[in-house]
Amino acid sequence: MEQCAKCGAVLEPTDVFCGSCGSKRRLDTSETEKQSIRQIIIFYIIFLVYSIVSYVIYLESDSLITEIVLESVFVLLTIMFSLMDFSRILKLYSVKYINWKNLGFSIVFPVFTAAIVYYGISWLNISLMEEDYNMFFDYIGYENAFMWAFIFIAIVAPVFEELAFRGYLFNQLLNVTSPRVTIIATALIFALVHFSFISVLWIFPFGLVLGYLRYKYRTLWLGMLVHFIHNLLVLLLDYYYFNNDSLFSLLQ
Repeated sequence: MEQCAKCGAVLEPTDVFCGSCGSKRRLDTSETEKQSIRQIIIFYIIFLVYSIVSYVIYLESDSLITEIVLESVFVLLTIMFSLMDFSRILKLYSVKYINWKNLGFSIVFPVFTAAIVYYGISWLNISLMEEDYNMFFDYIGYENAFMWAFIFIAIVAPVFEELAFRGYLFNQLLNVTSPRVTIIATALIFALVHFSFISVLWIFPFGLVLGYLRYKYRTLWLGMLVHFIHNLLVLLLDYYYFNNDSLFSLLQ
């Protein structure tokens, strides 16, 4: 019979916690890996379905209520998964390994990515589809349009996407594979659930950097900061060019 690693009490096959001292039962490695694989599959399926359903709903309705409901569902799903790995997630909010060097990189890097992505993706959209997408246009029908765009794009996305992909999913993948594969896999899944072929071209390498920061410095704060600055700058550029002629129009 299996005994508690802390107090030596005999554990029944169905026991999760020791009846004598209350310690959590230590699962063997193979069982931990099996549980993580199941959670990874469930996570991917749920968020993929959510992305597809959201895309279809947005095609039918672009009201503020629709936006709030769909963003709320995403937030609740992220929180639900995170609570399943609460103790390890909580450790990722440490600032122990943050220093001026990686903090400076996290501020400067998204300035370059925002400029490159914004103008690069604009050029691709015009070249391939003969039109330029402006995300601010999705919010123009709302009262206080910029405020809502700021909340959903610059706050909700950086905070909860990092929690979901570089937090929960990253932790589960580390249980079953190497850090390198984990960084690549989270970046790929992160790109795929955005449901845009052109976006994959930049979201995947962007996700690689976010995954590297999360692994090397064992925190979500740097990734959230990079994600926040990048999204905010792209939003500001879209807002500016929505109210003025686009750069490409000025060059024609």
